[in-house]
Amino acid sequence: MTDQFAADKAARELAGEEGGFPTQEQAPPGLTTEMTPVPDHGEESWVGRGRLEGLKALVTGGDSGIGRAVAIAYAREGADVAINYLPEEQSDAEDTKQWIEKAGRKAVLLPADLRDEQDARGVVDDAASQLGGLDILVNNAGFQWARRDGGLQGLKTEEMDRVFKTNLYALFWVSQQALKYLKDGSSVINVSSIQAYDPSENLIDYASTKAAINNFTVNLANEVGGKGIRVNAVAPGPIWTPLQPATKAGESMPAFGGDTALGRAGQPSELAGAFVFLASPAEASYVSGTVIGVTGGKPVF
Repeated sequence: MTDQFAADKAARELAGEEGGFPTQEQAPPGLTTEMTPVPDHGEESWVGRGRLEGLKALVTGGDSGIGRAVAIAYAREGADVAINYLPEEQSDAEDTKQWIEKAGRKAVLLPADLRDEQDARGVVDDAASQLGGLDILVNNAGFQWARRDGGLQGLKTEEMDRVFKTNLYALFWVSQQALKYLKDGSSVINVSSIQAYDPSENLIDYASTKAAINNFTVNLANEVGGKGIRVNAVAPGPIWTPLQPATKAGESMPAFGGDTALGRAGQPSELAGAFVFLASPAEASYVSGTVIGVTGGKPVF
């Protein structure tokens, strides 16, 4: 059985009849241990091949979901990893730390709310200091709120502030600070979304930030390409992470992901390969300014 077939088979086994999951809700930001079923982050399946040996990575939102899958894969590929997360996500972060250390790599925990500029910049400085440098930045931290009362008319300023500050302001601050440490061969990987291409009315603010991230990715790639720094993005489709039950109506979970070509939601582990590829100085040395879609078949163009 190939690795790809095994991953798809495992993901299908986790998904329900409609491609989604049992009805459930959590309070934001959500915790992995309270999800049914618990997502697959590659804990038992990812096999490293030394593609990031000796590199130093910072993954924001690295305690759970896509960030955890990336942190585990990076560690097994030979990188030391610092993860940032909200203080209330400490239990998830501790679990991720154990998986990084089981891979024989250094793990650094950096709790902070990136909506605060000083804290956002401090996370980068602390990561570089404790890791002994910085080669890879993954801007994964994000927030959404699927409103039951529709599109623009239902959007509240405080909701918009949280989404824009988490998804955009923090990305600008963290990336700006990281450029003090990144060098020739380094990589910045941003997390976009299928929402940048196929936006939902009740996620108008979130979708707008993801479209902006695509623009930021291309823009920054042009700015720092002369320094040998590559900038790319990954656009996930519907992925089973704590963000889903914590920010969407519980009754929407059974159908979550069922509208993709593959007929199901994806697992965080199924995105790790894209992040490893883009971070690899050898495999993606001529890849910059692009967005890779991992969407279960939803078009990214």
